[in-house]
Amino acid sequence: MIRFEGLTKRFRRHTVLDDVSLEIETGHRIALIGSNGAGKTTLIRCLLGEYTFDGEVTIDGGSPRRSRADVLGKIGFVPQLPPPLRMPVGQLVHFAAAVCRSDPARIDAIATRLGLDMPSLRQRPFNRLSGGMKQKLLIAIALGRDTQVLVLDEPAANLDPDARHIFFTLLAERKDSTSMLISSHRLDEVAALVNRVIEMDMGKVVLDDRVADDASLTALLETHLTLRRPDPAIARALAGWSFVDRGEGLAWHGQVAGADRLRFLGMLSRYVGLLSKIEMHEVEAELVLQ
Repeated sequence: MIRFEGLTKRFRRHTVLDDVSLEIETGHRIALIGSNGAGKTTLIRCLLGEYTFDGEVTIDGGSPRRSRADVLGKIGFVPQLPPPLRMPVGQLVHFAAAVCRSDPARIDAIATRLGLDMPSLRQRPFNRLSGGMKQKLLIAIALGRDTQVLVLDEPAANLDPDARHIFFTLLAERKDSTSMLISSHRLDEVAALVNRVIEMDMGKVVLDDRVADDASLTALLETHLTLRRPDPAIARALAGWSFVDRGEGLAWHGQVAGADRLRFLGMLSRYVGLLSKIEMHEVEAELVLQ
């Protein structure tokens, strides 16, 4: 269990967190939302023991400040901005595994599932990878260990649609044994991943609500679109989702991860005047792969 009790953080005279109290149980998948400056990042940094603060923060009774090594060994963290590390990828994987007493082969296996060619990347400096590659490797490091808590700050922002679906599947494998804190500026980006929403504003919790928990993180949506006329803008957008043109720019087919349903429909809303028909049928990923 994660517990925040009377958490208050000030920078000089400015109060960034104002008497925050929360309890997060195993199996809670929380969307931590709010505008810039609401206090989300500061809350995460207090949880990681990076700041001093007033009040108390504990994970299974341990303090991330007083028992730093032990408590941080229970946390997998994916930052929004990758660190500017010059360390080669192979060295970084072995270092991360050693710190959390994990097997580097597990990190390699998850990175491979996410689409990274690890043998070809081992000698490449981390800071020379593309944004998507960095994100995939950081996710693999966070998930390639036996953690009780996952802290994810805009975790899928740089992932392509296929990698996003694999990422959602990886989270689904941990959803009953792990507490997840997923920070995002937009609820529609993470709505299908979570079963609880916490909104912050001006350092306070202004909303804490449980939400429906019946969406499958592993489902895929077989999707067919019919357009009134060909259009290069929507064609580029659909190609970015790995859709295939099956009718001279008028008929498109592809698959959308179930957890990306709202995000995909939000993209389509920009082209609603071009759409003649939309068909979306949910199927389990295992059925599609057969």
